[in-house]
Amino acid sequence: MNKVFADLPVTIFEAMSQAARDNNAINLGQGFPDHPGPEDIRQAAADASVNGYNQYPSMMGIPELRQAIAAHYRRWHALELDPMSEVMVTSGGTEALTSAILAVVEPGDEVIVFQPVYDSYLPIIRQAGGIPRLLRLEPPHWRLSEQMLKSAFNRKTKAVLFNNPLNPAAVVYPREDLELLARFCREFDTIAICDEVWEHVIFDGRKHIPLIAIPGMRDRTIKVGSAGKIFSLTGWKVGFVCAAPPLLRVVAKVHQFLTFTTAPNLQAAVAYGLNKPDQYFHDMRKELANSRDRLTKGLESIGFPVLKSQGTYFLTVDLSPLGLNETDEAFCKRIVTDYKVAAIPVSAFYEKDAVTTVVRFCFAKKDATIDTALERLSDAVHRR
Repeated sequence: MNKVFADLPVTIFEAMSQAARDNNAINLGQGFPDHPGPEDIRQAAADASVNGYNQYPSMMGIPELRQAIAAHYRRWHALELDPMSEVMVTSGGTEALTSAILAVVEPGDEVIVFQPVYDSYLPIIRQAGGIPRLLRLEPPHWRLSEQMLKSAFNRKTKAVLFNNPLNPAAVVYPREDLELLARFCREFDTIAICDEVWEHVIFDGRKHIPLIAIPGMRDRTIKVGSAGKIFSLTGWKVGFVCAAPPLLRVVAKVHQFLTFTTAPNLQAAVAYGLNKPDQYFHDMRKELANSRDRLTKGLESIGFPVLKSQGTYFLTVDLSPLGLNETDEAFCKRIVTDYKVAAIPVSAFYEKDAVTTVVRFCFAKKDATIDTALERLSDAVHRR
């Protein structure tokens, strides 16, 4: 069997979700909401399924959705994209990332990846024959530095994978960090594959800045987005790829042999959703920020040192000041068994030199779910 995949362990998400099921625990580990998603968008999908076209749609995505994606990014980021030559629809963000990596990376190419790292990146880089160059981000700020980039960029650097906002650290990167990364990409003729699926899930008045919009990056960036994250419809698996035509043409050829296309009724509904007024997106952020604040205040009242969440569905807790004398993984195993609440150890997002004191909780839940989890965790900062 292919060793790249055969030797992989069960993902931490599946392991902790199974532990949550086995222990009848509240799952604050895996990142999905406990509500069905916006009713009008779901209704648009149902209507399109009953009354619309249900055969193979265009491999690149239905024109209505590609036009809606281009219009959406023009409205939110002043980004001008040709919907017919610079936009493609995929079956989720992970497929978009896989298509982008396989389109760019050849055997022997080095690819810079920042830890904590989304779990699909490294296996696909290795399947392409690429060599990951791992850079370690650290709490509490998880920021990039010039010294860090200097240590990794070289003439073999074909690509860099950059996740912004960053899951699991819940950081929204400022322009300063983006311009620093862009400078290295230009200097070393490197393609940036940008995982920006959380671009709308940001808080406290922050603005998402796509790397593709930074000067000099327009023709060397592959931007990945996700309707599942934008609309809290994670099971739909509708993703976007935006890139200059020479890049997108090759990404599309990979996509052709992975999933080829995506359910047309879901594409029609996402097109409808992207055209919703700005207030919808602001209200969505406000609602999620309220959930973030509810979980943050509750955890802090128990005694957890919470690191401020700037974006995504997640917040993190640094266990190091608590003196528990246990790793993040041991802590997560303990609370799912003893307190019936599942979380994710952030060390699982590192392949080496892991940060072992940080735990991730998902707050994209109903108030009652959060409150019950907090009640169960009320004594969790003390070892039994």
